[in-house]
Amino acid sequence: MTELRTLKVALLGCGNVGAQVARILIEDAGTLAPRTGARLELAGIAVRNLEAEREVDLPRDLFTTDGETLVKGADLVIELMGGLEPARSLILSAIQNGASVVTGNKALLAADGPALYEEADKAGVELSYEAAVAGAIPILRPIRDSLSGDRITRVLGIVNGTTNFILDQMDSTGAQFADALAEAQRLGYAEADPTADVEGHDAAAKAAILASLSFHTRFDLANVYCEGITKVSAADIAAAKEAGFVIKLLAIAEKLGNGEGNEGVSVRVHPTLLPREHPLAAVRGAFNAVFVEAENAGELMFYGQGAGGTPTASAVLGDLVSAARRIVLGGPGRIESTTGHVPALPIDAATTSYYIGLDVADQPGVLAKIAQLFAEHGVSIEIMRQTIHRDADSNVESAELRIVTHRASEAALAATVEAVKGLDVINSVTSVLRVEGA
Repeated sequence: MTELRTLKVALLGCGNVGAQVARILIEDAGTLAPRTGARLELAGIAVRNLEAEREVDLPRDLFTTDGETLVKGADLVIELMGGLEPARSLILSAIQNGASVVTGNKALLAADGPALYEEADKAGVELSYEAAVAGAIPILRPIRDSLSGDRITRVLGIVNGTTNFILDQMDSTGAQFADALAEAQRLGYAEADPTADVEGHDAAAKAAILASLSFHTRFDLANVYCEGITKVSAADIAAAKEAGFVIKLLAIAEKLGNGEGNEGVSVRVHPTLLPREHPLAAVRGAFNAVFVEAENAGELMFYGQGAGGTPTASAVLGDLVSAARRIVLGGPGRIESTTGHVPALPIDAATTSYYIGLDVADQPGVLAKIAQLFAEHGVSIEIMRQTIHRDADSNVESAELRIVTHRASEAALAATVEAVKGLDVINSVTSVLRVEGA
């Protein structure tokens, strides 16, 4: 029987995901070896604080604070530290020393991915990152490999479990945003500082990665329009439910054309109304799902746990086994398929339907004025609903209008909203949200 070679694995970071990766590498070493064609030996774990408590009991002699020395002696490096530095420097050091790298660092990839991919290509090693988007869900490999012979036209998905949990709580219980966020923090779905999640930054980083793979062009955070969920109110959720919609924070990357042979890609993250019969509308709690549309494959949906130590560790180990097989069999690392350059389009280029909430005076002729103004700006109204309410202090009646438009350009909608604000019968524009799938 042929003796299996040993590949040394360096692990950078030992948080929730890193601890589970270390546990699996140690406990399942015998199972992983025949799948890989080599023994995977955990050579060490680089951490900032040797005394920090870990949720998994791991051998103390594996830990070090010297990540630089650790990666130089490794065949494979797993980076789960997060942040830009020292993660970037350690990944570059690993690549330059001939090690393939597995990372879950979506922020680094979105900010500096192109430079890292280029270095990996030059060194002939792999840079894999399935865990960077949607946790355990295998979405990047299907886009990169299974659909490589097809043309993807659009990707849209729920890629942040924290915001999905918050919006789901607001939808199912009627909770206000602050209360739903507090519940998410209590259950461990949201960090003490939830800014990256609720402002959409985490989803935007993932959108840049999805767009890069789907359209064979390197997009970064600067190419992504980003809008979070902090302005979504319980009233918005209730009105959406009444109209047959649910509000989700979506990451969307789609190819758009101008009818003259010129194409571009719109990459954006924002709260979105979805019809309740849409597959993504049924994604509850902290789960993630990604909906892919391709010319030949049609519509595909990938669903599962988008976060958590053990689920995300599964994605990391999948990349690790793949990279290890490549080392055993020989040959260059996988090169990123950036075959062309499709320009990133500004949000103004997007065309979608819209939901607009207006607080207006309760008097004759208001609806006609608003409808005429929409028509003048080329925005067609599909649904208009009115609710009368009386202010308890002033005893003055006003009306709340909820409008859903037919598809219109972002530029036309923005001009319409600005014009509406100038009408003397308008008290305020309470919300403007986009609609998909209607």
